Amino acid sequence: MDFHITLDGRGDRSTRIYRQLLEAILDGRLRSGERVPPTRELAERLGVARNTVAVAYDRLTAEGFLVGRVGAGTYVYSDGLRSRSRRAPAGTDVRPRAVWAAMAEPERDSASELPYDFSAGVPDAGLFPFGTWRGLLRPEAARADYGDPSGLPDLREAIARHVGVSRSVRADADDVLVTQGAQQALDLIARVLVEPGGCVAVEDPGYPLARRLFRSLGARVVGVPVDAEGLVVDALPASARLVYTTPSHQFPLGTPMSLRRRTALLDWAARHDAVVVEDDYDSEFRYSDRPLEPLQSLDRAGRVVYVGSFSKTLLPTLRLGFLVAPASLRPALRAAKQLTDWHGDPIAQAALARFIDEGLLARHIRKATRVYAARHERVATALRDDFAEWLDVVPSAAGIHLAARTRNDPEEVVRVARSRGVAIRSLATFSPEVHFGLVIGFGAIPVERIDDGLRVLAGSFAQAGTTVPSAPSTVIS
Repeated sequence: MDFHITLDGRGDRSTRIYRQLLEAILDGRLRSGERVPPTRELAERLGVARNTVAVAYDRLTAEGFLVGRVGAGTYVYSDGLRSRSRRAPAGTDVRPRAVWAAMAEPERDSASELPYDFSAGVPDAGLFPFGTWRGLLRPEAARADYGDPSGLPDLREAIARHVGVSRSVRADADDVLVTQGAQQALDLIARVLVEPGGCVAVEDPGYPLARRLFRSLGARVVGVPVDAEGLVVDALPASARLVYTTPSHQFPLGTPMSLRRRTALLDWAARHDAVVVEDDYDSEFRYSDRPLEPLQSLDRAGRVVYVGSFSKTLLPTLRLGFLVAPASLRPALRAAKQLTDWHGDPIAQAALARFIDEGLLARHIRKATRVYAARHERVATALRDDFAEWLDVVPSAAGIHLAARTRNDPEEVVRVARSRGVAIRSLATFSPEVHFGLVIGFGAIPVERIDDGLRVLAGSFAQAGTTVPSAPSTVIS
């Protein structure tokens, strides 16, 4: 491999090696079938521990960019990827539909390159058992047939058992449809249920990509306010035939929907002939009492489609999620799935089925919950004690982020913080309305960097025009 790797820059060494190898594969500098150096050889060349290189290789293998061949080494596996140095014709005479003109092209998120990454919804990749996952993938690599659009039967059965035990979701294997993450699940639901011009109600503030997805399919999207009990059911538009909500851990505020409000929402859906999409994106990580029963388990009329994902519990790059739908919707959803991508990745699905059945998912969630609970407590305590002059923390007992209301518009604080190496988002990025606040993730930042990162954030408040508290306690260790 005639390819230069440097350890200059920010981030831990394994991450730097991973990024440079990934860039080389995507750029075409490392081609499919090309052998990469053994971990020991590259480690000696870079002057790092062998395990540092092994972690980078394991991550690329789990994501499908490298493949190990027993007794022969590790090779680039990038069939189907095109070099980014090639360019298609400009096509200046062709245009997308008008709705896409208002949608900004996704930007590359460089938050992970900053020393203090408080991005919301990003799990800690270092917690993922890459070696175990690679071992589960290896025996499945020979699969070559087209699969069931609903997903592998073994995985559907494993998911039904898992959510039945962990979340009290009522489902068997036939009720489950495997997707490439929660985003594809929402896309399938909208394709099946939303008429052009039809009304879809979403939480405000809420998940921006859900709002944009429904708009892209021709829906009229209406934001509905959220209070301390969750989605305000009385504010739902009567014309809505689809309601998107995150009742277990409202995104991004973090509050759970009360039982009274859940019952009211189900009653409303029955009266208005509507379907409720329940996105249970990260309630696996719970730091206090057991959450309220999901809407799906309370639903007796078949009005709820339950959406889950392994992006937060495992890795976003795996693109594995699922939905649990009423029987009346399943044929259409299966057909939509086949038309979208046929069947997803059967190799990863088979590995995940074993991961669940062998108790490895439950073990991973227990471990990750302990780690995230410590970070949650550290961040929440610091925000309450040392940032009280500027913000009020929204109570939350689950997930990998916290929200806080600010006294004033925090956009300048966000800008200053980023210039000083802190990645953080304002609440306004999750809503078209005016919401003053911050969303602070703690999944992607190592616990040893939290105090320094919050100290820099406090300084950013000061630089943006607010006086720093005179006696910080937990921010400065």
